[in-house]
Amino acid sequence: MRYYPVFLDLAGQPCIVLGDGKFAVEKAAAPAGILINVVDRPEQCRFIAPAIVRRDPLLIAISTSGESPFLASMLRARIERWLGREWGPFVELVGEIRRRLRKGGLPIAEQTRVYRGLLNSDVLSLLRRGRSVEANRLAAGIAAARGEGAGRVALVGAGPGDPDLMTVKARELLASADYVLHDALIAPETLSLCGPDTRLENVGKRGGHASTRQANINSRLIELARAGHFVVRLKGGDPFVFGRGGEELDALERAGIDVVIVPGVSSALAAPAAAGIPVTRRGVASSVAITTAKGAGSLDRLADLARAADTLVVLMALGELRAVAEVLGRAVGGSRPAAVIGNATLPGQRSVTGTLDRIARLAADAAIAAPATLIVGDVVAAQQVLRQKKAGTPAESRPETILVAL
Repeated sequence: MRYYPVFLDLAGQPCIVLGDGKFAVEKAAAPAGILINVVDRPEQCRFIAPAIVRRDPLLIAISTSGESPFLASMLRARIERWLGREWGPFVELVGEIRRRLRKGGLPIAEQTRVYRGLLNSDVLSLLRRGRSVEANRLAAGIAAARGEGAGRVALVGAGPGDPDLMTVKARELLASADYVLHDALIAPETLSLCGPDTRLENVGKRGGHASTRQANINSRLIELARAGHFVVRLKGGDPFVFGRGGEELDALERAGIDVVIVPGVSSALAAPAAAGIPVTRRGVASSVAITTAKGAGSLDRLADLARAADTLVVLMALGELRAVAEVLGRAVGGSRPAAVIGNATLPGQRSVTGTLDRIARLAADAAIAAPATLIVGDVVAAQQVLRQKKAGTPAESRPETILVAL
């Protein structure tokens, strides 16, 4: 380690920096010229030794201003897991390219495009897998192109709503994207993970509201990528589960655009899980069908799916809930257990359970809000009975409906 980072206590100590030379040194040291650190006694310290993440030549120093060395150590461990050892050779590689670009007189703005291109490329992942020759070859090509040429698009799943449920890869791509084209229902907390210079475009589709045509979304993705930008197409849940990600992938590949695919946690599984309902359960349900209440022919296929699977999950169900429940009731009986979960995994999550012949009214009375997911099957009743037993509620007084507000 060439440089050792420290956090100096400058409170009440006037400092003046006159360029370089002995004057700066004289003003910075204690009268005896000694900096003192006493372990776990910050009031006696002239400096605090930080917790250090070493990815030489990259160093990250962490300090809690002496409040909790334990927390500093825990944060160091987290960052070490996040920033793998590939970051050391990556920083060295960027440094070598930087020196060449500066020697060649490349303007700062063009240098920045090269650095961004390196960060958004596969160089890091190649180094992580030990493929340094390929990483160096790719980096050299990006530097030679001076950041120009086609960009790339990442089709990213934002998960069910809570940004903490996003994948690490998804969060990293959001932080480095030039543009993020996002669905309408992406949580503000998720969008706040974007970089400070990232430009956001809402291209969501919502029933009863003005929506962006899919053809226009495809064209915009291609346009931005051809202009050399790194674009994240951010979708709720998983891009390939009723997210039209397949259509966008086809359009981008036909246009010759490099595409990265980052799966997300689908609401089809996350919503029931967040409400404490397992979609499969030993002795109760061994099969699951997932469908949507939107699109042509959606109601027609519901009956067949409900009869074929032990558990049926219907996404985007709220707008057509009464009609959906009627169709399903005729297929599997109005007494079939059901649940509706709105705003799953978010602070405003609410869920209600009951039978199919009552679920629409119960959801309306409970003011369940979109996006909402309908679960139909014996797993709903089984989990409800288990909870009541744990709570010690007598069988004869157990309610048919449970409203859960998180």
